[in-house]
Amino acid sequence: MIDVNKLLEEAIRETENLKEGEVFLVRDLFKGYMWNRIAVNERLLLGILFLNYVHTNKGCLQAIEKTSSHQQKYKKTQRY
Repeated sequence: MIDVNKLLEEAIRETENLKEGEVFLVRDLFKGYMWNRIAVNERLLLGILFLNYVHTNKGCLQAIEKTSSHQQKYKKTQRY
């Protein structure tokens, strides 16, 4: 079992590599094979935790619309 809190920390760190204005999904923050190794229930929890992080931290990440498959999209914005 993978520690979801460590995955959350890794995802947050990875957002530092994004350029302003880039739109992404949480899965984009992981290499394909790493994302595929995460169990579906852990992916769902990670998504919830990441969305909560975006909403509670006044940073440079913004939740935008969802995809047709109901995945939350995010955008890196300018820092406040």
